Amino acid sequence: MHSHNGRRRSMAEENKILVEVAYALPDEQIIIPLQVEPGTNLTQAIELSGILARYPDIDLSKNKFGVFGKLTKADTVLREKDRVEIYRPLIADPKESRRRRAEKKSAS
Repeated sequence: MHSHNGRRRSMAEENKILVEVAYALPDEQIIIPLQVEPGTNLTQAIELSGILARYPDIDLSKNKFGVFGKLTKADTVLREKDRVEIYRPLIADPKESRRRRAEKKSAS
């Protein structure tokens, strides 16, 4: 069977699904495409991607993650073409930041 990129897929690949693992830093974004077994969950995909070795600051017990911008649990089973996103902790609370900006504006 041919895949959309024109090369033949092996029998081992034939049963796998394609997912991506994404992580963004202020100055860098990485997206790692992966072929995984059906039934692979979010945490397993992150571990299989090798991203934890490359970015040791990612802590699966602290970082939040999701699929296509929607917060998702670690044991969520992935579907074909899902993009797993690992979110960094916020440095500042967005509500607090807005409140401070509003105070500055009204003071000037």
